[in-house]
Amino acid sequence: MRQPSRPGVLVVDDKENMLKLFSRILGDAYAVTTAADGERALALVASREFDVVVTDIQMPGADGFAVLREVKRRWPATEVVLVTAYASVPKAVEAMREGAYDYLAKPFDPDEVALVVARALERRRQRREAEGLKEQLAAAPDFHGLLGASAAIRQTCALLAQGAARDFTVLLTGETGTGKELAARAVHAESTRRGGPFVAVNCGALPAELVESELFGHAKGAFTGATVAKPGLFEEASSGTLFLDEVGDLPLAMQVKLNRALQEKEVRRVGTTQPVKVDVRVVAATHRELQAEVAAGRFREDFYYRLNVFTVRMPALRERREDIPLLAMHFLARGGRPLEGFTPEALRALVGSAWPGNVRQLENAVARAVAVAQGPRILLQDLPPELGQGVGGTLPAESLAKLPYREAVDSARDAVSREYLVALMQEFGGNVTHAAERAGMERESLHRLLKRYAVRSEDFKHSE
Repeated sequence: MRQPSRPGVLVVDDKENMLKLFSRILGDAYAVTTAADGERALALVASREFDVVVTDIQMPGADGFAVLREVKRRWPATEVVLVTAYASVPKAVEAMREGAYDYLAKPFDPDEVALVVARALERRRQRREAEGLKEQLAAAPDFHGLLGASAAIRQTCALLAQGAARDFTVLLTGETGTGKELAARAVHAESTRRGGPFVAVNCGALPAELVESELFGHAKGAFTGATVAKPGLFEEASSGTLFLDEVGDLPLAMQVKLNRALQEKEVRRVGTTQPVKVDVRVVAATHRELQAEVAAGRFREDFYYRLNVFTVRMPALRERREDIPLLAMHFLARGGRPLEGFTPEALRALVGSAWPGNVRQLENAVARAVAVAQGPRILLQDLPPELGQGVGGTLPAESLAKLPYREAVDSARDAVSREYLVALMQEFGGNVTHAAERAGMERESLHRLLKRYAVRSEDFKHSE
């Protein structure tokens, strides 16, 4: 069986002992190529792409900056790690502004070298995955704003298209935030009425005493303040679509009048007895279980059957988890900042959340993360706090099953890593030096791990 190729790492240093040291540290995990000077490195970079380049800054001829710039010019996805003496750390920081991933200050610990290179490779993988998500997003089915490739949303969009083709009432059900107004607009756009107006009203937001006037209109002098005659929303939507959102919140008396209006295709303005014919298609929506409302006496049975001609249930976000990464990238692109994407921990938190507020809640969560993010990617701690609760554990089985194998394994690995770090900090009261000794690693290496898994040592320090 053909073995998978190992990631390629180019090490550049004008000191032979350093090349040997890096080869010994990295040789077991990576395909290491060495270059004894910057000119040789430039020639190698011109001929092939490496996953990671580790280069000394101070070299005769072409220095580390020259190598960095040429790598980024030819292979923007390749990550570059700079090696520098402690006194030249400011130069390394400057190089990071030019696109270097990280730096190693001499003298360094072998574990630190392995960790930095591994993280550089992880960053490269994440960037590729982000680009892959962007490509999937560009290719994903988009039914008039209803975005997703899951079977649940594809079946829903197919039903909406079928309902749009016939000029009868459509009832949209489902939890709050599932996109019922988008679905209503899709029905309108797919119908023969697409050239007419689309008029939307939230029935639950209308005061009970004004519902009839808003929907049917009123005559001049019909009530205090009615200084002029005004057509209602039914008339405004003539030849088009009227969207009655949260129709389950309508008063019972108004349900009677609406039922008659739908049956007779005419309305009477408040204050008149003259009927007005209306040519309008009604799409209604509710988050309530109308059959249960009928049984409880809060919704008229005859009106329910008048609406329930063609019903489409909008799936909850937790029923289409495979769409969450695409939707998250979609909202990220609309955030107004050029961010790369999400860290694996953040993306797994998004996929694993229950999302009681569905797509609307996801959109708000991403908007919040975009506003607070400090780096190029959304971190777990950038998300609303409630999404990060319990992320130290693995995802539920039904969530894991919706992830690729590698992502599922990463979730378990990250969960164990974070639990270990939390236990370590608890035992040593947030003392990183003592914790690093117990873990058998350098203090800086432990700091990097704590930062990666969003574990703050100060949270574990004992108060005086």
